[in-house]
Amino acid sequence: MGEHVLIPVDGSPAARRAVEYACNRFEDATLTLLYVMDPMVDYQRRRAFPGYTEEHGFKNEREKAEYVLESTLETVPDGVSVETEIDAGNPATRIVQYADDNDVDHVVIGSHGKRGVARYLLGSVAETVVRRSAAPVTVVRPNE
Repeated sequence: MGEHVLIPVDGSPAARRAVEYACNRFEDATLTLLYVMDPMVDYQRRRAFPGYTEEHGFKNEREKAEYVLESTLETVPDGVSVETEIDAGNPATRIVQYADDNDVDHVVIGSHGKRGVARYLLGSVAETVVRRSAAPVTVVRPNE
């Protein structure tokens, strides 16, 4: 069985750069693009927009996940073996859990490069994945 590489995607330039890096670095591997729907997004919407229901939020987040995965797939070169997955929960936790549950050999993740107070308040998904993943992790920054 060949190498299995997990690439979490969120539609950001950092995630697109991670996909590009993985396609070039792991040409013969099976790549899995994982989009994790964050339940906090729905919570924030309900607080901001009275009358907003979970059904609306889940549908919108699912549609966003499908859009991000489809648009990311368009950037993958022909001949690269790629799969897509959608999950829900805390992004860092679900990424690490997916890697553990699916015998992932390597994780390639984009980093937004937040610093200072923003990083402290918002946390860093990439940093958490680096700290908790049993598989090796490569952190890729977006092109400057």
